[in-house]
Amino acid sequence: MFTGIVTDIGEVVAVAERDNLRRLSVACRYPADSIALGASICHSGICMTVIEVAETAGRTVYAIDAAAETLKLTTAGGWQVGSRINLERSLKIGDELGGHIVTGHVDGLAEIVTRTDGADQATFVLRVPHQLARFIAAKGSVALDGTSLTVNEVSGDAFTVHIIPHTLAVTTWGTLTAGSRLNLEVDLMARYAARLAEAR
Repeated sequence: MFTGIVTDIGEVVAVAERDNLRRLSVACRYPADSIALGASICHSGICMTVIEVAETAGRTVYAIDAAAETLKLTTAGGWQVGSRINLERSLKIGDELGGHIVTGHVDGLAEIVTRTDGADQATFVLRVPHQLARFIAAKGSVALDGTSLTVNEVSGDAFTVHIIPHTLAVTTWGTLTAGSRLNLEVDLMARYAARLAEAR
């Protein structure tokens, strides 16, 4: 489990194709001795398992495997050497829950329709697949590329988020433009509420 509070930006430094898997090596600022084999790390909203970890040229580099389903349904299929991704370590008991409960299970892709930069924030309008739009509500939570955000407005299959300068600086949001696609995870409570309503 995660909270959607990004704690580092990782860089893909190697990509190797292995049958139906793609092995990705990611450089980060986390201490190598703090990452256990088998640990879960959220990569731009995707929970993946660490299978190797080492220190190379003063940087921590660890490996993860992206399966065929992940490559097909998320942005991981387009990651190449040099790609920058939002990282978050998994929650520990007693950690501060600064965002909202995020599982790292991507529901689909959202696409940025427009970006408008202001003096104190950037406003993004995003479009989501029609079947996921019903889970997104004004003032509700959403995870986009692993970032916990509050939805400001909803109109049909589109919604708006405002990103403050700090978030633009410490995540990959600062480089995103119209047409960029992001991993979307809808709010866990919204998903279960909808399922309960269907069951009735």
